[in-house]
Amino acid sequence: MPVTGLLDYCRAHLKPKGCVDYNDRVKKQFVLLFLIFVLGTSLFLPAQKKISPKDLPPQYRKWLEEDVVYIISKKERDVFLQLESDRERNIFTEAFWKQRDPTPNTTENEFKTEHYQRIAYANQWFGKDSPGAGWRTDMGRVYIILGQPKEVQKYENLFDVRPIITWFYDGMSEYRLPGSFYVAFFKKDIAAEYKLYSPINDGPQNLLIHYAGDMASYESAYDQLTGIEPALADISLSLIPGETRFNLAPSLSSEILIRQSIPAAPYEKIKADYAEKLLKYKDVIEVDYTANYINSDSVIKVYQTAEGMSFVHFDIEIEPRNLSFLQVPNGYHAELDINGTVSDVQGSQVYYQFERKVPIDINEDQMAAIKAKLFSYQDLFPLIPGKYKMNLLLKNTVSRQFTSAEADLLIPEPTQLSLSSPVLANKADKNSRYKGSSKSFLMGDIQFVPSPRNDFLQSETLYLFFQLHGLTNDLKAGGTLELAILKEGQKVHSVSKSLQDSPGQTDFFEEFPLAKFPAANYELKVALLDAGKREVISAAVPFYITPRAFLPRPWVLSLTEPPPSDPSYANAFGNQHFQKKDYGRAKSLLELAYRRSPENLKFALDFCRVLAETKDYAGVRQTALPFLKDEQKYDFLQSVGEASQALGQYAEAIAYFKDYLTHFGTNISILNSIGECHLLLGNIPEALAAWERSLELEPKQPALRERVRTLKEKK
Repeated sequence: MPVTGLLDYCRAHLKPKGCVDYNDRVKKQFVLLFLIFVLGTSLFLPAQKKISPKDLPPQYRKWLEEDVVYIISKKERDVFLQLESDRERNIFTEAFWKQRDPTPNTTENEFKTEHYQRIAYANQWFGKDSPGAGWRTDMGRVYIILGQPKEVQKYENLFDVRPIITWFYDGMSEYRLPGSFYVAFFKKDIAAEYKLYSPINDGPQNLLIHYAGDMASYESAYDQLTGIEPALADISLSLIPGETRFNLAPSLSSEILIRQSIPAAPYEKIKADYAEKLLKYKDVIEVDYTANYINSDSVIKVYQTAEGMSFVHFDIEIEPRNLSFLQVPNGYHAELDINGTVSDVQGSQVYYQFERKVPIDINEDQMAAIKAKLFSYQDLFPLIPGKYKMNLLLKNTVSRQFTSAEADLLIPEPTQLSLSSPVLANKADKNSRYKGSSKSFLMGDIQFVPSPRNDFLQSETLYLFFQLHGLTNDLKAGGTLELAILKEGQKVHSVSKSLQDSPGQTDFFEEFPLAKFPAANYELKVALLDAGKREVISAAVPFYITPRAFLPRPWVLSLTEPPPSDPSYANAFGNQHFQKKDYGRAKSLLELAYRRSPENLKFALDFCRVLAETKDYAGVRQTALPFLKDEQKYDFLQSVGEASQALGQYAEAIAYFKDYLTHFGTNISILNSIGECHLLLGNIPEALAAWERSLELEPKQPALRERVRTLKEKK
């Protein structure tokens, strides 16, 4: 549907409800449909072209190449150079600082404040012997990255030793730095600025003013420096105290420290994915959300019901500090807005879209129990066979934050040989009270609780679930399932199951107590073998056993949906087939939903839509006419008017169309249809009046303008 037609569509399919302003409802529906349009056309466009930093406006070039030059990651920098406007750059810089804010729920960003204080300090105290500003010097760079050292030692007046200053740091292991280390600076000339010292590139030889020994001999220079200052001699070969060395060669670890580890420290704890999400969704979400992307983990799986219907199960997990609540009388409130879009793999056609609004209300005791836990939102939705690209947006309307999950989906035909991606769970309720309903990761009677990270304790049991469909008779008779745990590619445990022992079984469940497995990275592989023990199909999932004694398991919000027999699923599947232009399947499923619940407005409207597409206009009238007896008639006026027009009942069609315009207001396509009906009835003045009104509203209709001109000439 072209964007220009969305507003007309919204007017045609919305009716006033309660005290909500109708125009406001039209606007909201328009925004939702425009989101579908944008997700289907813009989310999957190729990456935008990067510009050069020199082409940035001055304030943004300064921000990129001076303010944050030492703390911005390559991914963040690449995204920044793809932004197209100052508005987008402002949003990015806001998001950049928010990602680094240690206390996001307070007004001050302590990291940002500290960072600019470090720049000011560097400019004040460094660079006096340099032509540039202090932040450009080696000392300024290290100070801005690491901050104030724990100890400063100056060796500026030692005999025959060049001026040297050492900075000592410790307690920075969270940034993947050594437990303690030195950074050293020295002057090659008295008037020169202090330069970063490298044990490998410089060595003790270059710290001695009158060193006359072999420049390739570290040992000789080290011995000479030891005689002057032993502590400095040790630092000259290794910046890491207590590092084990088998000779007097300079430390490779020290070189890695100053060339890689220290430069990477500012973004070691930053998940730069937020930058790519901002670039991807900047044209889709509201402005006040744009800078507030929060990182999340997700697991997305596809499973079939016993009836052969496929559902996409998903779990989005976020850090507790990123789920903000509004304090209200008697407790706390949050509001989640979840929007899912499924398109073809190119992103050019949207096949399914859904939206959930989920309020969360908890009391003081519940808040105390969950505030330190991860938060997990779980849900599912139906999807017909095919290959897709899925996008999920989850927004917290209280904090104006959003996160996302994306996946490529393959939904096999029910009869096709297929092995589902296994789900690994840390908990399984084997007799769930929700059995019989549709619920994320509820398989039959068992409710599984997966973790997106697939992390486990040795004290836990790993619960495995997978499905196998479309087996041939040969595989049913001689096939074997092998469930293997691999470590570094080597099998450390396996279980075999003969398919002959489980005829007709499609759901498979297995438990693996982990006590005997040491902490390490593993892979769980499920393989189907034929009678000759040859692998036919397989799937593998990595998992990790941690040496920790505790894992922060989340509190889970999981919605319960109607059972698979509910007509809403037939309606959803029918609409998906309709989007794929498979009108035969669409009609049978949409009719099934309508027949099971004939009073349902949506089911009737969707059924009318496919009837009109298949030119069953009598069926449209038969379905729609019962709804014209009450206020629901407004939703059907356009459909029954178009059906009447197609059946040659022009006067009746005009009446329906006029009733539509009286209720919804001006609609160009309706005006054009009225003109067409009048023309077919021989009422040329009325036809011209309708078309001229249409042209007043939308002049860019050349074909219609030509018809009007021709009619006037004949008249």
